Formats: sequence, C-alpha cells, structure tokens
Amino acid sequence: METEFEKIRTAIEPYRRRIMEHPLYMAIGDPADIKTFTQFHVFAVWDFMSLLKALQNNLTCTRVPWVPVGDADTRFLINEIVVGEESDVDENGKRCSHFEMYLRAMEQCGADTSHMQHLLSGLQKGLSVQEALKAAAVPEEAQSFVNFTFAAIAQNKPHILAAVFTFGREDLIPGMFYALVNELNQRFPGMLSAFKYYLDRHIEVDGDHHSHLALEMTARLCGNDPQKWQEAADMAVESLKARLGLWDGALRAIHAYKTVDMG
Repeated sequence: METEFEKIRTAIEPYRRRIMEHPLYMAIGDPADIKTFTQFHVFAVWDFMSLLKALQNNLTCTRVPWVPVGDADTRFLINEIVVGEESDVDENGKRCSHFEMYLRAMEQCGADTSHMQHLLSGLQKGLSVQEALKAAAVPEEAQSFVNFTFAAIAQNKPHILAAVFTFGREDLIPGMFYALVNELNQRFPGMLSAFKYYLDRHIEVDGDHHSHLALEMTARLCGNDPQKWQEAADMAVESLKARLGLWDGALRAIHAYKTVDMG
C-alpha cells in the first residue's frame, strides 16, 4: 500500500523532474550568468525565511506571556531548523543567516542586490509585500513566486506550510549545478567562493538534516487526516510550478543579457 509521502512524491515527480532538467543550468557558462541567476534566486532565499518563521509562529509560542503550544516534538523540529537557517556559521566562522550569506555571495560576484535592498526598505517602511515588490521593480517572475509563498502563508494552515517547505524548497538544485559552480569558482578565483560556500551549506544542512526534520514535521501535522494529506499534496505541486516559473524567468533574463551583449 502506497504511503501518504509516496503519493505526494508521485504527484510532484513530473514537476520535480522538469526542475532538475531545466535548461537554465546549461545556459550558465560564466560569472555573468551566475549574477543573473542570483538576482532571481535571492527572492526564493528571502521568502523561504518568511515561510520558516510562519511555521514557527504557528507551531510555537512567539508571544508574551508565553503559553505552551502544540506538542514538544513539533516545537523542537521547527526550532532546530530555525536555528540553522537564521544563525548558521559563514565561511569566516561568524554567525549569519542563510539569506545574509547569500547577499554577501551576490556582492562578492558583483550581482545587483538593489531590487532586494529596495524590497527590504519598503517592508521596513510599512509597505505590504505586494506593494514592496512593485515599488522595488522586482522581476515579474520573482514577484509571482513570492506572492505564491505569501498566499500559502495567508492560509494559516501549518500542514500546508510544512508541505510547501518540505517538498517545494529542499533539494531542488541538481548536482550538475553544484559541479558547474565548482568549476567556475576554479576558473574565476575570488568571485564565487562565497556562493560556493552557501551551496555547500545548503547540501550539508538543508538537503540532509533539515529535510529529514521537515518530513517528520509534515507527517506530524497531517497525522491521519486524509484531507490534510491531500491539501499538502496539492500545495506541494503548486510550489514546484511556482519554482518552474521562477527558473523560466531567470533563463529568459540570461538569454536577453547574452543577446544584448552580443549585439
């Protein structure tokens, strides 16, 4: 008998395969292409943190006065993931969130971080996410991706958040991309070492330990409720469709850049 996780994996497999085999990876041939890629991917790195904190807000008590929320095992799972994502160790041994680590990698290779910085500034001034995205002139595909994430957050259903987190975020960059970055880092020393370190941490922390914790958390939140498992599967599929849209946008931007550069 097929387990609930196997049903979800069957449902997402066609979309997962399209992500793993996306032509975006083969289009990346030099640091300029990496810059363009990061200028799209950074929004997925950023809104991942909001997805994570939404889970923490739902599964633990983040208000005062404190009262116990949920079961201690689920609290432990999400809190351990938060610690790793929000206060990891960078390549210099200093505490740093994965998002801040990514921004530093972008700065090292000369990628444009202005759209992300304007987004953060708009949010700090009180703009809504949608307003801040538009004011920062974030690429349309990145706006769509972020809007999907925040629409999922707005449903305020922990099992849906866990499904998007578990199946839409972990282990979605194939080994060929890591190999490509390693090669480019050797060919262009001093430009991509921070990005390579970020990817290494992604493999070591997100793709292994955290993925197991996320699976356990999803199982606990769905429990024996068939409707919750179906909703989790549906949102897992939608999250991968959103990722494909983001990757399509990055690929178009790389092709556009190359066309202008050749012209």
